[in-house]
Amino acid sequence: MNLLNLQMHGTPARRRLACGLTVAAVAAALLAACGGSDGLSPGPAGPPGGGTTVTPGPIPELRVLSGRADLVSGGDALVQLLAPAGVAVASLQVDLDGKDVTAAFALRADGRYYGLISGLKVGKNQLRARVPGKDGAKIELTNYPIGGPLISGPQVKPWTCTTKVASPTLTNPDLGDPVDDQCNIAAPVYRYQYRTLGGSFATYDPNSPPAAAAIASITTDAGVTLPYIVRIERGVINRGKYDIAYLASPSDPTKGWRPWEASPSWNHKLFWKFGSGCEYGRTQVSPGSVMDDSALRRGFMVASSEMTNYGSHCNDVTSAETVIMMKEYIAKRYGEIRFTMSDGGSGGAHQQNLHSANYPGLIQGMLPTQTFQDTWTPGREFADCGLLKRFYTTQDGTSTTAFGVAEKTAVNGHRWNQVCEGPASINMASRQPYYMDPTIGDQGCGGQTSTWSLTNLAGIRCTLQDFNIAIFGPRDATGYARSPQDNTGIQYGLNALNGGRITPEKFVTLNEQIGGYDINGQWQAARMKADPGAVDITHRSGRVAHARYLGEVAIIDRRDFNITEEHYDFRAWVIRNRLLKEFGDYGNQIIWRYKTAPANLADRAFETMNQWLTNVEADKTGKTLRQKVLGNKPTAAVDSCWRSDLGVWSTDTSYCNLGPSPSMAASTTGTGSATVASPTLDEWPVYRDTRTAAGEPLTSDIMQCQLKPLVRSDYFVAFTDAQWNRLAAVFPGGVCDYGKPGVSQVAPEPWQTFKDGPGGKPLGPVPTSSRAS
Repeated sequence: MNLLNLQMHGTPARRRLACGLTVAAVAAALLAACGGSDGLSPGPAGPPGGGTTVTPGPIPELRVLSGRADLVSGGDALVQLLAPAGVAVASLQVDLDGKDVTAAFALRADGRYYGLISGLKVGKNQLRARVPGKDGAKIELTNYPIGGPLISGPQVKPWTCTTKVASPTLTNPDLGDPVDDQCNIAAPVYRYQYRTLGGSFATYDPNSPPAAAAIASITTDAGVTLPYIVRIERGVINRGKYDIAYLASPSDPTKGWRPWEASPSWNHKLFWKFGSGCEYGRTQVSPGSVMDDSALRRGFMVASSEMTNYGSHCNDVTSAETVIMMKEYIAKRYGEIRFTMSDGGSGGAHQQNLHSANYPGLIQGMLPTQTFQDTWTPGREFADCGLLKRFYTTQDGTSTTAFGVAEKTAVNGHRWNQVCEGPASINMASRQPYYMDPTIGDQGCGGQTSTWSLTNLAGIRCTLQDFNIAIFGPRDATGYARSPQDNTGIQYGLNALNGGRITPEKFVTLNEQIGGYDINGQWQAARMKADPGAVDITHRSGRVAHARYLGEVAIIDRRDFNITEEHYDFRAWVIRNRLLKEFGDYGNQIIWRYKTAPANLADRAFETMNQWLTNVEADKTGKTLRQKVLGNKPTAAVDSCWRSDLGVWSTDTSYCNLGPSPSMAASTTGTGSATVASPTLDEWPVYRDTRTAAGEPLTSDIMQCQLKPLVRSDYFVAFTDAQWNRLAAVFPGGVCDYGKPGVSQVAPEPWQTFKDGPGGKPLGPVPTSSRAS
């Protein structure tokens, strides 16, 4: 794919990285060739948003620098004006819906002519630029309220504002009373911290600052030396509280700036902090901490929002929408962003994978930990574990069908039974009700008092799908959201059976009795079948992270050696295999394994990613973005494992077990049915999930399988006729055919919006300006 294809594909971050733009002053010719900012601004090539062709001729051009022209929020947009050849740009006239706004534009210090256009009404606005007496250019700006939504569809209600804080603290400042029911506030508030000489953060009072000698000095990666004072902005966007932290202006820590007069303390790079968990809060909470030393001391801006904290708001579309809105806000208030890095574990990894897959250009480099590949394919396993635990419990005490630890391990795919069952503190069976049972309201529904029950049908349904009903839509007149959960045709324990680790009788009994869950998360004897349309929405709208655009993002996965609970490490290899399936390689994903983390791990990962993206940004060749990502890796960006015994990183991928189909081999303890894998210091096994243990490929990406008839020759064991007949009764429609894609399994189109209803549809190409008479 050449540069023009990249521009026409509607992912302008790739244009920016391909062109290597910086925020410093650049030649006008380079700006004309590259244009835009780090992921949301249009470029000069490609068709306009309406799909028409720009008429050749000497007309001006309008470029929205702060974001997509069809996703403006808060009533203003940062717009660049370019004149046709031979025309002085200052002679152009610009109007917004007929009102002259020419005065908003000026020649800025970076050599470009641009300004902040304010006063946009909610809905469509037409901005026009013309040479007096001649045809000009127009671009349609679609503006949304700062409280949202833009793309996520109807917002969940009720929603409780907590902007007024009776007893403010450093981490929970008083924002004042909300001005509307979307919790918007009159203005952001600011607080300050500084870095002590002892290497910690402390409160900085601008009215009574500490002695200058007590404040650490820092030199950013742009070579700017200044006192290490951090300014933190707290505000509300998209109904959620956010924090933005950055190095304060060295001459005046309280001074703000305009997008064309940024402080030299900011290197124009952004680091996003995604939060873990998966809950369904409807009350404002605080965002995650933005006091990240690795980022701030290098000159990065650090941002976080409660809406990108899965622990309070488990909706990846709303999360992506919030990042879109806040990046636009940053560009309009502070200046354009060169590139965006991100980190976050568990639920924070869900979001990074999904945003990179579905909204290409939003993130350029990811630093996930405790990786989950997405939200819905692991969700299948949480349901499986609840079913498996129930089944195992019913078999306890029997002589013929009781399952020992080794047999449970073989069926589940895990290192041991506790990953599914417990009693480890984090296990999937215990958490299954929080995602599927609508009556679990004390934690999973944000503390709401009116939760659904059989005696309160009008109460809030506290399930993952109901919190995401704007995506899935209702299943019927009940108003319950559609669910994509499905285990029809799943042969639990298939690999264990064919490997001789469970008997045919136990295999048949397991599949006879495992059952499923109904729409209310209650066990039923019948298997689960997805609601009509739900599986199609899950794949087509991108709820299963697809590798097509993940392959254009730099990934460094700091993968702790976890084989004992739900954050076990196989999920990083799921992403690896999805990349392999799509591209034939997984070169943009680096995995660093460790059993004991080295002291500088986070900083090493940050610096390696920073250098990687800087290299890509500087690559001005005609290569595709993926080629640039693969070709510009720093030396440290290589699959490795930390040898704590030697104090070195090993790049021996065989020793570290880093291939796409990693070995599960390890030493064991115990005997017979009590045998448990117990890896030694030099063993790095990677186990599997319940669906791959049932025969699914290592991509683990099928929400509903296609079926094939039962055939005895497909098995490596012999069944009695009675067992075979029982198995046929379990699977009257057949069993999963993993030689075929899943039902409705397609690559989603990027930049999906749900504003017109459930299911989603792509926004299409980034709008650009066109001829106006």
